[in-house]
Amino acid sequence: MTVHPPVTRTTTAAEGLPRWRFTVDEIDRMTELGIFDEHERIELIGGEIVPMQSKGGPHERLRSTLNLYWARRLPDDLLFTPETTFRLSVDTFLEPDFVFYPKAGGWAGLTADTALLVVEIADSSLRYDLGRKAALYAGFGITELWVIDAVTRVTHVHRDPAPDGYRTIAVIPAGTVLVPDKMPALAVRLADLELH
Repeated sequence: MTVHPPVTRTTTAAEGLPRWRFTVDEIDRMTELGIFDEHERIELIGGEIVPMQSKGGPHERLRSTLNLYWARRLPDDLLFTPETTFRLSVDTFLEPDFVFYPKAGGWAGLTADTALLVVEIADSSLRYDLGRKAALYAGFGITELWVIDAVTRVTHVHRDPAPDGYRTIAVIPAGTVLVPDKMPALAVRLADLELH
């Protein structure tokens, strides 16, 4: 299990001024109170609230198609959740397009240690997903991350996480079969998918 240092109550913004550092629990409570809409597109990174970019048509079509594709092939011992709030620490949550994990622990048991694969689909957010977001996933020890370009269907497969990023990143064209390291039954060739 990953041990994270205690959270301080302030963080420093880009211009160097201190900011209040929020926790996941505080964001959950603010959502309960209606301060945030439950469908608000935000992530919490190191205590800072980060608005997410809107999703374009290519992103939504690919996500919807992959959702159906993987649901039909999911082994009995696995679960996946699309567009979930993935709580990684007391002050960080991200909103991946898909996260796969063992059925035995269920959603309540989903942590960075139990996630088998995280998938991010990107159109306007590709640079962020390949940069800052991939570094965050690596820092939390996510063993496999796919970042799929929704327009070209090229996939950046990240494996072997380290505190400073992934040691292995392969760029896979749409016509090549993608095989999740721990879930070979969910292999997919993105070029073969018929998007609707």
